[in-house]
Amino acid sequence: MRDAAVAWELLNSADLICTAEEVNSAIGRLAEDLTSTLGKTYPLVLTVMGGAVFFAGQLLPLLRFPLDFDYIHATRYGSSTSGKQIDWRVSPPEAVRGRTVLVLDDILDAGDTMGAIRKRVLEQGAAKFYCAVLAEKKLDRPKPIQADFIGLTVPDRFVFGCGMDARGYWRNLPEIYALKGT
Repeated sequence: MRDAAVAWELLNSADLICTAEEVNSAIGRLAEDLTSTLGKTYPLVLTVMGGAVFFAGQLLPLLRFPLDFDYIHATRYGSSTSGKQIDWRVSPPEAVRGRTVLVLDDILDAGDTMGAIRKRVLEQGAAKFYCAVLAEKKLDRPKPIQADFIGLTVPDRFVFGCGMDARGYWRNLPEIYALKGT
């Protein structure tokens, strides 16, 4: 059972990383960049459940071009030694074949999940693959994929808000926070 006191303790001890205004500005800029790049392609937009729901909900109304929309659900699980294994709860639809595909996600962390998504989408016959993330975590090591469109860069800390959670809490926040000590 979730405990509201625990949730409030997490938030009250966290560091603010990006304000709601910074998040909104980044999403507006991404919408302009995506419209400029993809506006004539009639893409299939896939949102990664459940973290990217916040991002997609803010971004989609700002995109000024026709598109098809669907979702995928791919998550990493297990201990740190098996963290690269992908659990496909909902695979990309067959509609990716021959399409320009844009995948939306909340954060590009190590890049393993998005790398697996790109591989699967291209294996299923997508003509072109793009990914847009609300946030990219700045790491000191190479990633298997680079995001095509990045809203914000965040430090290598455990961040939450704007679709990202901390122990299951606070996906709904309009700001981005980092847990203390991370």
